[in-house]
Amino acid sequence: MSWIDLFLEAQAAERGAALNSLMAYRRDLEDFAAHRAAQGGALADATRGDIEAYLVACEAEGLAASTRARRLSAIRGLYRFAHEEGLRRDDPAIRITGPSKPKTLPKTLSEGDVDALLAAAGTLGRTPDERLRDTALMQLLYATGMRVTELVGLPVAAARGDPRMLLVRGKGGRERLVPLSPPARDALAAWLAHRDDADDTARVEAGTALSPHLFPSRGKAGHLTRVWFHGRIKTLAAHAGLDPAGVSPHVLRHAFATHLLSGGADLRAIQTMLGHADISTTEIYTHVLETRLRELVLTHHPLAGDP
Repeated sequence: MSWIDLFLEAQAAERGAALNSLMAYRRDLEDFAAHRAAQGGALADATRGDIEAYLVACEAEGLAASTRARRLSAIRGLYRFAHEEGLRRDDPAIRITGPSKPKTLPKTLSEGDVDALLAAAGTLGRTPDERLRDTALMQLLYATGMRVTELVGLPVAAARGDPRMLLVRGKGGRERLVPLSPPARDALAAWLAHRDDADDTARVEAGTALSPHLFPSRGKAGHLTRVWFHGRIKTLAAHAGLDPAGVSPHVLRHAFATHLLSGGADLRAIQTMLGHADISTTEIYTHVLETRLRELVLTHHPLAGDP
């Protein structure tokens, strides 16, 4: 088994790494392995200079600093694993400094923009089934700030019994409870009733088994995919009169956090609801709020104009 396969197997088994993370690790490490092969070398004999030369080559290709930093992170993980497992006597990547990534504030939406998106979800679909589904998806996303993979993969069992809170399984298999707003509970109940009726009909007419997913699909995963939902939210944005380029599931997650913070919510509570392992990740939203408040003052304060 190759070093990459061993490393990814360990990431999955010991750290519960998500499939998307494992795929990203593999792409980055296989690119580095191809670079080593082109230089007549291998992963096993790479030196610090070889890794630094690869990063220079990545920069020469025009790759963004964030991409180069991600690739270095994967390489560091691989050689740390190889050293710990006794595959190498040293760790050639341990002292390499990655490119600094510019700090950018996350995009967000105003409360009016979110209202327009929620209204579009209730009117765009061609059938009642689509409108109920879209409304449940959007209400749940905005009410909880879930990651899109957490949302589309929700088990139907989590929605039973008119819950006030949802149990969400996040990154690394970590579970957390997120509260539901009254509109989200209403949308969830309406979708669940419709979904159960459709399941009962399918079981009687076709003899198919009931789906374990809240948002089932005929695809391989058995539920709606994040790619599908990413496209759907763009369509809803256009229908709502918003620029689709500025709207995504993750932007709505940012809006959830920013609106909670502006309403006086505790940063620790927001960290818990978002499933952030480190509160420093959540603190970015304080900067978003500060920026928006500053822009508000500069735009609307009577003394902010030119003298």
